[in-house]
Amino acid sequence: MTSELYKKIMVATDGSEQNKKAISYGVEFAKLSGAKLYVVYVVDTAAFASIPMDAGWEMMYELLETEGKNASMQVEEFARSQGLELESTVLEGHPSNEIIKFAEENGIDMIVIGTLGKTGIDRFLLGSVAEKVTRNSKVPVLVVRGEKNE
Repeated sequence: MTSELYKKIMVATDGSEQNKKAISYGVEFAKLSGAKLYVVYVVDTAAFASIPMDAGWEMMYELLETEGKNASMQVEEFARSQGLELESTVLEGHPSNEIIKFAEENGIDMIVIGTLGKTGIDRFLLGSVAEKVTRNSKVPVLVVRGEKNE
């Protein structure tokens, strides 16, 4: 079965255990609709904007980039085992901005993103990537809440 509504589905991953449920939803939607799956991980370089560029920053960036590649590879393996056509990319910048930009530039029909369900001061100070994507995206967004205690 193929869908005229969903031809390109994007899963935004952060590599966390809580994000696995969102990945499962994205893969299942892609399978059911016959859509191509796009896997996106964003290295949050905005978090390092105030830190001077030095060897420590470079090492941290490489660590985050490797983490992103590993997270994307896990999703790729799962999606391929389900017979899906996919494309994977690691971006850098502010996660919500990069997710929205990628979706709009690549004609994505739906974004699937997980949420850690942050509360209190963390949510106030950091904001939620899922919330920012949902508020600002022109593309429909499916937000999948992770299981508690995962």
